Amino acid sequence: METKAMVVGEVVPCMLMALMEFCTIGLTILASTVLSKGLSPFVFVVYTNALSSIFLLPFNTFIVTKNKREELLPRFLLLGFVGVTMAQNLAFVGLSYSSPIVAIGMGCLIPSISFILSVICRKINVDLRSSSTQIKLMGTLTSVVGAVMLTVYRGPVVKNPSTHLRLAPRLFVFLSPHENWVLGCALFAAASLSYSIWNIIQVGTVEKCPDVMTVASSSSLFGTFLSAFLAIIIERDPSAWRLQFDMGLLVIVLTAIFGSLIKSHVHMWCAQRKNHFYVVMFKPLGVPIAGMFGCVFFAQTFHYGSLTAAAITGIGYYTMMWGQLKEDESKRAKADLMEERAPLL
Repeated sequence: METKAMVVGEVVPCMLMALMEFCTIGLTILASTVLSKGLSPFVFVVYTNALSSIFLLPFNTFIVTKNKREELLPRFLLLGFVGVTMAQNLAFVGLSYSSPIVAIGMGCLIPSISFILSVICRKINVDLRSSSTQIKLMGTLTSVVGAVMLTVYRGPVVKNPSTHLRLAPRLFVFLSPHENWVLGCALFAAASLSYSIWNIIQVGTVEKCPDVMTVASSSSLFGTFLSAFLAIIIERDPSAWRLQFDMGLLVIVLTAIFGSLIKSHVHMWCAQRKNHFYVVMFKPLGVPIAGMFGCVFFAQTFHYGSLTAAAITGIGYYTMMWGQLKEDESKRAKADLMEERAPLL
């Protein structure tokens, strides 16, 4: 019984989180492939979120009073605009100009950007004498250095020593054929900024509406409508909206199912079993996974410098998490000390 409990409590969450990162990289490579074949990234975002909204609709329990509804609707609208219309469109347009390694590397910037925004908005107090603040500043600097390196230095191309794996780049695309590396990195950096803003807004929204699935469903629905409006303005050609029974449709369906149902529920289950930090600690795992795919299957378009820079941003990410853990431990210690000193009535 103890062995079984240990497997469920330790091994299963770890395997599930690693599997989620494998699937994320795989879907990113598939998305890069269909975008390179002509599918509009703006149309891709609309169809994916429309399907996600349908899947999430049964989990939406937005049955509240009129006053509560009037308070939450603007937040849901803002979450949809920032998290879907801005962040996802920037990310997928960036993917159409770069590669999945950029997506992973720039995604590791989110904690550092969130920290900077929190300082600017005065949501947190910066004490330079605090070890947690010093660690966070080190993590922020490391992440920024990695992001700059990812943008300006790509390094030598990996040489593929084997010939039997050369079929993979013909079927799937790692580096966009419409490559504009600097623009792709800039778009992903802007997407990370949007996701950081979205995270800050989401924290306040969840405090007012603790049902996470309702928040996700409502923001996805609003984001779909806003993204559709944006896509209609940009994509004037009606043929851009036409879907066929090909890889593009398959990737849209898989992305919607994975993002709305599988990944969200796995993250919630692991967070309940372990904690929130356990879930976010697996995000930089995408760097070695993307590196493995790139080196093995796409060696002719994969660069060592990009992998190194993405790894540096991953180190910055973990440093930020370390600083946050130390800050939380310090807060708990102070709270325990205050309880001990409180007078007994």
